[in-house]
Amino acid sequence: MKLQSDFLVIGSGIAGLSFALQAAAHGKVALVTKREITESATNYAQGGIATVSSKEDTFDAHVQDTLVAGAGICHEDVVRMVVEEGPQVIANLIDWGVQFTKNDGGVYDLTREGGHSQRRILHAEDITGREIERALVAAAQAHENITIYEHHIAIDLVTESKLAKKPLEVNRCLGAHVLDINAGVVKTFRANITLLASGGAGKVYLYTCNPDVATGDGVAMAYRAGATIRNMEFMQFHPTTLYHPHAKSFLISEAVRGEGAILRRRDGTAFMERYHQLKDLAPRDIVARAIDNEMKTHGDDCVYLDITHKDPEYVRGRFPNIYQTCLEYGLDMTKEMIPVVPAAHYLCGGVAVDFNAETDVKHLYAIGEVAFTGLHGGNRLASNSLLEAAVYAGRAFKHAVQTLGEANFSHPDIPVWDSGTATNSDEMVVVSQNWDEIRRFMWNYVGIVRTDKRLERAMRRIELIQKEIDEYYWNFIVTSDLIELRNIATVAELIVSCAMQRKESRGLNYNLDHPTTDDVNWKRDTFLKKQF
Repeated sequence: MKLQSDFLVIGSGIAGLSFALQAAAHGKVALVTKREITESATNYAQGGIATVSSKEDTFDAHVQDTLVAGAGICHEDVVRMVVEEGPQVIANLIDWGVQFTKNDGGVYDLTREGGHSQRRILHAEDITGREIERALVAAAQAHENITIYEHHIAIDLVTESKLAKKPLEVNRCLGAHVLDINAGVVKTFRANITLLASGGAGKVYLYTCNPDVATGDGVAMAYRAGATIRNMEFMQFHPTTLYHPHAKSFLISEAVRGEGAILRRRDGTAFMERYHQLKDLAPRDIVARAIDNEMKTHGDDCVYLDITHKDPEYVRGRFPNIYQTCLEYGLDMTKEMIPVVPAAHYLCGGVAVDFNAETDVKHLYAIGEVAFTGLHGGNRLASNSLLEAAVYAGRAFKHAVQTLGEANFSHPDIPVWDSGTATNSDEMVVVSQNWDEIRRFMWNYVGIVRTDKRLERAMRRIELIQKEIDEYYWNFIVTSDLIELRNIATVAELIVSCAMQRKESRGLNYNLDHPTTDDVNWKRDTFLKKQF
């Protein structure tokens, strides 16, 4: 089956939906999402979205906080652009129906998170992402120019180089082959503009607070299509996810520490003052390493987040979702410390894009966590991710519409998917075994603290697994599980490759064999590009 549209959007979080809503005024939009439309990382974002909106705050202060958190390798021109365009995208979100929390005086309530020098985080109680997703999904579902394809997973992008079976001086994206999961049919989506908004890759690691959809699909597909990939070594580990045998890595928002919560050891000792002058509000990389060190030093399975000194009524009102979820697991956060551990959270690297979110494959754009813009550097400042996605959605939209008006779209025909002699698999254990092995060695060897030897071990394992997956992929009919396994294997290889390049410790990449920061040789980005 072949489908034609002006815009193909892969992903249904704030990045994809914001772009789709703007693009729909200029053409037909096909929006592909591999689960229900609301199942995205955006939907799980608790803390909020950072922007300058008070008299006490300034653009310069937000820029400086971002640069400090980014460990010296943020692209300052990108940082300033995103920060200064922030207020306008907030206005857009409000126009689409997002309802941020206001205080008793009717003014938007601003909170503070780690690394921020001012209160600048707009939030909707402690379910900000869910509120943004609700409003944008409602707007998209009501738009006559947007067709939503739920339970569809992109297999691979289609490019002119791929059709020509050789490298071309100018490689253009023509669309994608997409599996209809429920029907088991591969569809060909042809589009003049293709946008990757497929989110991050937390599921590459054993422990993550990401939803199950975060398997790095966009990064893997873009790499296979010939796009440049940057800074994959910088995987942010959120310091505080709920430690409970039945909780599926439930995130305890950084805003809890922003409102005064203190990290403590099992015996009640506060420890963050030993690691940073901002104590519990230090940047995430420092807090995650501190917790990791405390756990290993004292042999504990977790540390504890303590907000019991705050008024219980205030805690319940400010964090109703977190309070209720903890209660469901037998924890009353107004009376008990919350057991927490770090977990893979946010990919600061990704598909390299320019100021307009276009990759070096023409007519292919990437925004949100799948993209590398240069904003985050070596460590993302809390609540800058939703801001980045919204800003780049607007920039991508404007550039894509201009491209539609100027470009010649006499694309070659895209062939339908050919399964060849592939058969249905009766050995899905191969998929589950490799999936589990990748996630375990990535956690153990390529986690919060790394060494050269651990990275070498990880690379040897991923090379063996890649061969096994490649053989399996071409012999059996594709399924969503196989597609995701192929993608996490690719992303794991990219993370390890970039980590092996960087012979220093900076931001989220901490290597015991290279414990210092080397500005002379490494105050720059790493990059990878597939050789055809």
